[in-house]
Amino acid sequence: MISLDQHREGLNQTGLEMLHLCTKQLENSREAFFNHDNDLAEEVLHTENRVNALDLKIDRDCERFIALHNPVASDLRFVLALRKINFDLERIGDHAFGISKYIIEVNTPIDDRLMEKMRVKEMFDATLSMLEDITDAYNEVDTKVARKVFKKDKTLNEINMQSFGVISEEVKKDPNLIDQLMLLFSVIKKLERIGDLITNIAEEIIFYREAEVLKHQKKKKVRRSND
Repeated sequence: MISLDQHREGLNQTGLEMLHLCTKQLENSREAFFNHDNDLAEEVLHTENRVNALDLKIDRDCERFIALHNPVASDLRFVLALRKINFDLERIGDHAFGISKYIIEVNTPIDDRLMEKMRVKEMFDATLSMLEDITDAYNEVDTKVARKVFKKDKTLNEINMQSFGVISEEVKKDPNLIDQLMLLFSVIKKLERIGDLITNIAEEIIFYREAEVLKHQKKKKVRRSND
């Protein structure tokens, strides 16, 4: 029978494979979006099958790890964290799929001025930078690197919030821009959600390494400060 350490290392490598695959999906969806490349967008849609297959494999392998080894302490935290990380990565893949689907189905050319004003490139770059950080954090089990994504996520939230004002301003100037603006807004919403999913992954890495649960802590701090 496979040893616990061998099984754990195999799981770890499969998780890293999922990270790389979902990052590549987002990179390709970004390039397809800015270059209006239907062929590359189709590749992202096709590769979604690999993402889904790997998602199912990791989920099954985690269940088998628990059943065979009855893990405790850090081993248990590892497998619990990996299951949640895998779920979040699959959702990131879904959002990359959705962005690519817009390119194929909507087929709306976007004015470069609008993309710059709504800071879409900046948002893609920040999201991919967060994925790079989280890959390093996962690979090295480095909670300091994992925490870097929290600050970058604030940039995504800021761009998302500012987009409402930009849309209102631009539509008043020219109502014919509404289709382009709504497409950009849809992409921004997906990137903002990807940022949230990446912060979830960071929290799971911290949970695994430090046995510290970060979920809901920010909300509790806000409530205490308001009391």
